[in-house]
Amino acid sequence: MASNKHSRQSQIVDVVDLFCGIGGLSYGLKTAGFNIKAGFDIDSTCKFAYEHNNNALFFDTDIRKVTKKEINTLYSPNAIKVLAGCAPCQPFSSYSHTKKEKDPNKYDLLYEFGRLVKEVHPDIVTMENVAQILNFKLKPVLQDFVDLLKSEGYQVSVNKVYCPDYGIPQNRKRLVLLASKYGEISLIPPTHTPEQYVTVGDTIKELPPLKAGESCAYDPLHRAIALTPLNMQRIKATPYGGGWKDWPDELKLACHKKEGGKSFGSVYGRMVWEKPSPTMTTQCTGYGNGRFGHPVQDRAISAREAALFQTFPKTYKFFPNEKEVSLTKASRYIGNAVPPRLGEIIAESIIQHIK
Repeated sequence: MASNKHSRQSQIVDVVDLFCGIGGLSYGLKTAGFNIKAGFDIDSTCKFAYEHNNNALFFDTDIRKVTKKEINTLYSPNAIKVLAGCAPCQPFSSYSHTKKEKDPNKYDLLYEFGRLVKEVHPDIVTMENVAQILNFKLKPVLQDFVDLLKSEGYQVSVNKVYCPDYGIPQNRKRLVLLASKYGEISLIPPTHTPEQYVTVGDTIKELPPLKAGESCAYDPLHRAIALTPLNMQRIKATPYGGGWKDWPDELKLACHKKEGGKSFGSVYGRMVWEKPSPTMTTQCTGYGNGRFGHPVQDRAISAREAALFQTFPKTYKFFPNEKEVSLTKASRYIGNAVPPRLGEIIAESIIQHIK
């Protein structure tokens, strides 16, 4: 660990990324100048994208089996050690229990992250997750993690982030935790006001037009899913910014005609140019899975458009052979990723803290 302020400023920052996926968080940290040493993830199919784009090692390992020795040997001597991660968030999104004790195994990935913090003793910890983890029913799970960090000598800040406030063109809400053994640490203030939000139009308007089922000749990731004849009728009946409520009755799904179906207002919807996109999910290239219709073209958004909404640069390679793009895999990779821009914001916060 650094001994004083001046040595900390001149030191390199090494990062090990747990639950790294294809490397969105690592890429943002790397863009800001951090030294990415390795990523750990149980999904072996993420290996190519992670290693190629981050120039770092990928370990296909269950977090429960990762040891402190494996991680500590990755850090350079005298580097500032950052342990980063985004524990898979599905349990937190669909939480249905009133007490975490009812199903403790559902949350053990976050507890495993805590175990590694305790064993590795990194200088700085960052954790990104869904904002729902702040829900009062889930707070004990988060609080246990925060309490562990404090008991190990870290100062902790927990921040609810609205991504457009930081230049990310989608209305994603996330939780970002920062913890440091050096002292008080916090996320930098928002970089964008509502008038400055990056919009759908700013992000994808210049891309070449596509039809449903088509691929761009020179950008295989710019590919739109094929639509059934019925769904083609539906999207043609959807006005700008509209959704299924604008369709004639014969095009509506039976479930939408029921009282309970009226709450799903964004399903089969079109985006608008003037606002950030909806949150990208693992099914974001499917027309019926949310407001994922293109603003004016009769199709769902392409994998390239989804990647741009997540702030992946066009140079980011998701597959070894991009001529064989799997829309299902691409959507899963992109939807599960931390936006690289958010990684940059986290890095800038750490840099300000070190200074």
